[in-house]
Amino acid sequence: MAIFNLGSINIDHTYLVPHLPRPGETLAASNLITGLGGKGANQSIAIARAGGQVLHIGATGPEGEWTAKVLGNAGVDIAHVSRLDIPTGHAIINVDDAAENAIVLFSGANRAITIDMVMGALAQAGPGDWLLLQNETSAGVDAAKLAKSKGLKVAYCAAPFESKAVAQILPFIDLLSVNEGEAASLAADLPDADLGSIQQLITYGAKGAALIGPEGRADVASFAVDPVDTTGAGDTFLGYSLAGFDTGLSVEDAMRRASAAAAIQVTRPGAAETIPTADEVTAFLQDQA
Repeated sequence: MAIFNLGSINIDHTYLVPHLPRPGETLAASNLITGLGGKGANQSIAIARAGGQVLHIGATGPEGEWTAKVLGNAGVDIAHVSRLDIPTGHAIINVDDAAENAIVLFSGANRAITIDMVMGALAQAGPGDWLLLQNETSAGVDAAKLAKSKGLKVAYCAAPFESKAVAQILPFIDLLSVNEGEAASLAADLPDADLGSIQQLITYGAKGAALIGPEGRADVASFAVDPVDTTGAGDTFLGYSLAGFDTGLSVEDAMRRASAAAAIQVTRPGAAETIPTADEVTAFLQDQA
C-alpha cells in the first residue's frame, strides 16, 4: 500500500545557543545549520527510510526547489510537489545545550496548497492506502473528506495544536498522533470529542509512547541516549510507526523500530536529513539486545 502525505516543506535555520532567548535578549549562536524541515517533509523522509512507499503532496517557492530534490533523494515520490510564486515555508529554530528548542514558523507556500492539487495526487489512490495530514498546510479538512470517500485510511498529526482545526478534522480520521502536551490540550479544549473509534498514537518523550484504541493499548519504552537536538523526533516516530503499520509489522514491532529511530535522530543536529535509515535502526536494536 502507499502513504500519501499532504505535508509541509520548510527551510530550517537551526541556531545552537547556550540557552533559549529571554524577552529582549540578544544571544550569540555557536553554530547555524540550514536544511530541510517541516513536519510533513520530516514524516515523508521517515516513512521512506523505514521502507514505506510515500508520495508527498506539497509546495515550495522559487528559492526552495532544492528541498524537493532532498525529498526525492531520500526515496520520496515528489511528482505532486508544486512550485508556487510565494516563498517556501521556513522555520527559525533555537536549540539550547539541553537539546530543548523554541521555533518560529513562517508557513509560506504550505498554506497555498489547494484541494485541486490534492485531488490530482489522490487520483491514483484507493482502499488500503493512507492519507497523512498535519496542521501546517491548507486543504487538510477537504483532503480528509476526499480520502475517506475513496476508502483511504486517514492519519492526522494534530500539530501545531489548534483546537478549531482538530475539531473539524476528527470526524474523518482513523489515527490521531499527538504528544503528551497536545493530548492534554485536546482533553481540555474538546472534552466532548468522540475518540471511541480512533486510534491514538501518543508520545511521552523520554517516557515512551502508546497506541490506544478500540482494541486496547500497546506501550513502547524509549531508549536512553544523550540528546543533541530533539527537533523532528516526534515526526520520526510517527513516520516510522505508520510505515510499519502499512507494511504489515505488528504494532509492537513497528513502535519499537519507531522508538529506536527517534532515539538515533535526537543524537544528531538537524531534522529531516538526520533521520536514520532502516539499516541504522536495525543495527541500533541489535546493539541494544
